Parts: sequence; C-alpha cells; structure tokens
Amino acid sequence: MQLSNSEEQLMEHLWTLEKAFMKDLLEAYPEPKPATTTVSTLLKRMIDKKFVAYNEFGNSREYYPLVKKTAYFSKHVNGLISSFFNNSASQFASFFTTETNLSASELEELKKIIDSQIQKKKK
Repeated sequence: MQLSNSEEQLMEHLWTLEKAFMKDLLEAYPEPKPATTTVSTLLKRMIDKKFVAYNEFGNSREYYPLVKKTAYFSKHVNGLISSFFNNSASQFASFFTTETNLSASELEELKKIIDSQIQKKKK
C-alpha cells in the first residue's frame, strides 16, 4: 500500500519526531500550516492503511509510525526498478547515473558505496 503525497509529508514529520501529539505534528509543518481537521483526516487514513498507530492519554492521542522510513522507501525503489527497468538494477543504475546531474565527486562517492557493498557480499 502506498501513501499519497500529503500522507508522505505527514509521515516524514512522524519519522522525525518518532512519537507526536496533534499539536507537535502541526508545529512541524511550515507556514501556511494545514488545518487540524486535514491532519486528522490524513492520520485516520494512515491508521487504516496500517502505517500509523496511537496511544491514548485521556482525550489526547500520541501517534507513532508503524513502518520504518528505510523499509517504506526501499519498497518504493524496488517497485520502481521492477516497473520501469524490467527488474534490472543495472538498467536503473545506468539511467540514474546518465540522466541525473551528478557531479564527478558524487559519482565517485556512489562508486565507493557500491565497492563497499561488493566487498561485504564477498565475505
């Protein structure tokens, strides 16, 4: 299941805060801040999708993410590779490195990351 752009933005705040009450979430937004009812609706949808849960403290709810950020984005990247690059990581890497404006130093950094992962896999 996927989150909408608005839900992803809210989820980013939850991942950063780890646990948050409504007032904390509203404070995390830049101006112009969304209405409380908007955030409440987004939270309800995210609870229904099993991305968020909460603990009740009297009349207040403390929300927390059920999905880790890395797991969420990993699933997205794998889906992207599957859908648009014939399930080929090398096609994805080729597209990523040729069609983006990466500098030579950024490409060198990517190479180091890849070389490090190759060494780990060989062990």
